[in-house]
Amino acid sequence: MTAKRAFDVLVATVMLAVTSPIMLTAMLAIRVTSPGPAIFSQPRVGRQGTLFACHKLRTMHRDTPSLPTHEAPTGSVTAVGKLLRRTKVDELPQLWNVLKGEMSLVGPRPCLPTQTELIGHRQRLGVLAALPGITGLAQIKGIDMSDPKLCAETDAAYLKAASVGLDTRILLGTFYRA
Repeated sequence: MTAKRAFDVLVATVMLAVTSPIMLTAMLAIRVTSPGPAIFSQPRVGRQGTLFACHKLRTMHRDTPSLPTHEAPTGSVTAVGKLLRRTKVDELPQLWNVLKGEMSLVGPRPCLPTQTELIGHRQRLGVLAALPGITGLAQIKGIDMSDPKLCAETDAAYLKAASVGLDTRILLGTFYRA
């Protein structure tokens, strides 16, 4: 087991234990305020371009089309969803993806299979060789997937400098940006 994988498993296990009451409360709030399931699973592009089911707490109305966040219709995010997104609580179910080995705590954010421009840039830069992450360097720099080239270049820069120390700084930066 590599140092990164050991770090991922240790931190994800502790975070699941510590945040489970928060996750359960959020799930209840979702169910009470909006029809549909509390957990949302969506196909995302993983390592080597393989698809996996990425889990999140549902923050949009049930009938919202499957689009990248920056392309979703205005008003598609629920009131509870806005809070969950702002606090990053909606990402907590991805800790299960980390434990299953489908994701890492830190890495390129997994995109939808329809985001072909981003996938192409990532492929050319070797980014698809890495596990996707719950958070990443692009996120703490405020770069989202609406700029596919810059997002992929930032992902590639992260991979060149990746270390447990950098992952720790990115995780802390994610929480303090919330």
